[in-house]
Amino acid sequence: MNDSNDATMPTVITDDLLSPGAYWTGRVGRGRTISFTDVEGTGGVSVLLYNAAEPSERYNAPDTVKIQNQIFLTAGMVLFSDMGRVLCSITGDTGGHHDTLAGASDAGTVDSASHGGTYQERHNERHVNTRDNLIAALGRHGLDRRDIVPPFNLFDRVEVEPDGRFTWVGPGGGPGATIDLRAEIDLLVVVSNTPHALDPSPQWATGPARITVLDRGPVATDPRTDPTPEQARGFENTDRLLALA
Repeated sequence: MNDSNDATMPTVITDDLLSPGAYWTGRVGRGRTISFTDVEGTGGVSVLLYNAAEPSERYNAPDTVKIQNQIFLTAGMVLFSDMGRVLCSITGDTGGHHDTLAGASDAGTVDSASHGGTYQERHNERHVNTRDNLIAALGRHGLDRRDIVPPFNLFDRVEVEPDGRFTWVGPGGGPGATIDLRAEIDLLVVVSNTPHALDPSPQWATGPARITVLDRGPVATDPRTDPTPEQARGFENTDRLLALA
């Protein structure tokens, strides 16, 4: 986690090490920060966010990119829902590049990159894909495959070529890179630690990721204190919903 912006030391609520191929899901209360660390610099951490009180409202990649006119999100930016509300603020980032465009891997993309084969054929080499992990995690909350949207892929850089094709550049930030997301409403968070959908490597490989939920004080980079006009409208929409609740 990135403590360089903290005025006070944070209080750790939970701290989990997510092994390669695993998923994580949990509720993160408003005002708390969920900090992701790319332990070995391998990338491959995909995140979905939902309004915990009403999961039909969820992270919207197109609006997040369009409203802020930026595909590379970093500290000082926010993640919007499909209702125009701010789900969370990015209050710290040492990773530098996080993919908003490429979506999730599925069984087809993983088998294509890894030469196919069933779990029984691979024995202990099960090549898990992001989509299946997200479905399994969502099932714990009464949701299913219909509730999957394109995730926010942490620590992976994707560039857009002049002809519109996406190119996977690789992991960004190196070992120990972090990104901190502060919940602006109560969030349902779903995470898959699986290789990026565009990773061309013939070997299924990624490293561990750390997920830390914490309470922390004021931060130096805070979109709420110095928002763009578009972010300010998103915060107003969020606060209006919370006032009604």
